[in-house]
Amino acid sequence: MNSIAEMGIHAQPKTKPADCLKHGAYESRCFIGSIWSKCPACEAERIEAERIEAEAREREARRQAWQRKVGEAGIPERFRNRSLQSYVAETEGQAMALAFATEYADRFDDVLATGRSALFIGKPGTGKNHLAVGIGLRIMHRDNRTVLFTTVMRAIRRVKDTWSRDSRESESEAIAALAFPDLLILDEVGVQFGSETEKLILFDVLNERYEKRRPTLLLSNLTADEVRDFLGERVFDRLREDGGEVVVFDWPSWRSRPSSACEA
Repeated sequence: MNSIAEMGIHAQPKTKPADCLKHGAYESRCFIGSIWSKCPACEAERIEAERIEAEAREREARRQAWQRKVGEAGIPERFRNRSLQSYVAETEGQAMALAFATEYADRFDDVLATGRSALFIGKPGTGKNHLAVGIGLRIMHRDNRTVLFTTVMRAIRRVKDTWSRDSRESESEAIAALAFPDLLILDEVGVQFGSETEKLILFDVLNERYEKRRPTLLLSNLTADEVRDFLGERVFDRLREDGGEVVVFDWPSWRSRPSSACEA
């Protein structure tokens, strides 16, 4: 067995004065063989630079992952900066809508436990999309929840597309994909023709989510009574179960203002 000395390891490190062009004089040490330590200040700077670079790479990876996540959630580019924090509440009604959205997002575990849904109704440009997307973005970012934003027309079209002979997705798979997300945001309720076929498809989707206790946010420019007529009593009743609420956005459109803080 070789001794420490034979292995070139010094029992006590050798030292010698050295000079760094950047930081000046320092004490260099040798612990093994003829390998002398370099400037400790330079080494500290190198380690710090590597740390900053690694953090930058990690931030970029998180940013790209977040962009993919938001894209997979189907949130339109226009709405991807619609956070709850950026919603400006100037009236009592707007403050109440913001409070509801904030509570809904911050207590989403309780929402999931019951499947509590909600219906946002009001004229275009009153902030329905802003708050709905704000809820989705918060629970995605904070809780890593799955969210899907789509219009009712797109959801129905996806199911209808499975009826073609060359479809790669079955009808049950399409409905399951819409039932899977922790939160489904369905926009433009009532824009469709409202045929019995469409109502049955929508019922299948919402009933699947109802049975799995998966909450749904529905957004509509119709009144509550018009939404009930459009969806049918069975669907509407399911939305109102477990504390489901109707939030009315009854103030003027923000789109007519020079700078729209609560667009859509």
